[in-house]
Amino acid sequence: MNWRDALISDLNFEARAAPNGPLKSIFFGGGTPSLMPPWLVADLLNEAEKLFGFDPDIEITLEANPSSVEAACFAELASAGINRVSLGVQSLNDENLAFLGRAHSVNEALSALAIAQRHFQRVSFDLIYALPGQSEADWARELESAIALGTGHLSLYQLTIEPGTRFETLVRQGVLVPADDDHAASLYSITSEITASAGIPAYEISNHARPDEESRHNLIYWRYQDYLGVGPGAHGRRGGMATQRHKKPENFLAAVDRNSHGIEAETSLAPHEQAAEALIMGLRLAEGVDLSQLAARLNYPQNQMINAGKVTFLTELGLLNSKGAKLTVTPKGMPLLDAILPQIVCAELESEAAA
Repeated sequence: MNWRDALISDLNFEARAAPNGPLKSIFFGGGTPSLMPPWLVADLLNEAEKLFGFDPDIEITLEANPSSVEAACFAELASAGINRVSLGVQSLNDENLAFLGRAHSVNEALSALAIAQRHFQRVSFDLIYALPGQSEADWARELESAIALGTGHLSLYQLTIEPGTRFETLVRQGVLVPADDDHAASLYSITSEITASAGIPAYEISNHARPDEESRHNLIYWRYQDYLGVGPGAHGRRGGMATQRHKKPENFLAAVDRNSHGIEAETSLAPHEQAAEALIMGLRLAEGVDLSQLAARLNYPQNQMINAGKVTFLTELGLLNSKGAKLTVTPKGMPLLDAILPQIVCAELESEAAA
C-alpha cells in the first residue's frame, strides 16, 4: 500500500469514528512533513474537506525546517492549501545552531523565513534559549532581532535536558553545564518583558502572539477539545477516547493494510483522567481554566479536581490566581509550572486513579 492510499484510508476511518465537522484546523507536524510532495498535501486536504467540510476561516499549518530544499516548495505548498507555516529556526547564532545539531545556517534560516512570509498568510518560528554560556544580554539581543523579523507568532523554549539524549550524555560527562534555576528564571522574565512590550505577549507558557495570531490548532490541545490523529505516531482525543497510531512507518502501513486504519491503541479515558489532562494542559495558558465549565463538560465534580489547600497556599505566594471558578497561573508562577502542577492536580486525581 502506498503512502497516499494509507493516509487517506486512515483519514476515512477517523471520519467514520468522529463524523462531526467542519474542521477548524489541520496541522501537518512531526518528522519532516514539509518534505511531502505538494500534490500529496493537496490530495489529503481535498479528502479532508470532502469528509468533514472546512470552516471558512480554517487554519492549515505545516511544520518545516528552514532549509533551502524545503523552502523551494513553499509556493507549491501554499497553492496546495497550506496557509500557516511553523519554522524550526531554533537560533539566530551559528555557533548555537551547531551546538543544537542543526544542519541549517542563520543565513539559510533567514532566507527560508523571507520566502515563507511571501507565500503564507501566517508564519511562526521557534527559538531555544538558556543555552550554555548565553547571557541575559545575549538572549535579549537575539530575541529583539527575532521580533524585528515581523512574524505574528514566536515559540520560545528553554533548553531542557531530556533523558536518553545527546545533551544528557554531555551533562553527565561534564561537557555541558545547564543554566541554573536563577539564571533560567531571569531569562524567562526577560522573554516575557520584551515580547509583551513588543505587542507579542505570551498566551501560553512558551508561545507568544500578536492579537488573533495565536495557533488555533494548539489552542485546541490546551483547551482540551477533541482532535483527530492521522498518520504514523499520531495521537488523538475524541469522545473521551485516546488514540495512538503505530509509530514505525512499516508497522503503520501494515496496520492500515490489515485494518484500514493505523491505530495501535485506543483507550477509554475515565472522567478523572480527562480532568487531570485538561488541567495540566489548560494551566499552561495565560487565560487559565474555568473549573465550573470543565466540570460540566466532563461530568466530574469540581471540588475533586484540585487540591484546594495547595491552591490557597500557592495563591498566597502569588503563584496562582483563584477567582471564583477561574484558576490561572500568574506570570510569577509560570517559570515554576512543572513544580506547581503536581501539587494542585495530581494529589487528588491520582489517588482516585489508583483506587
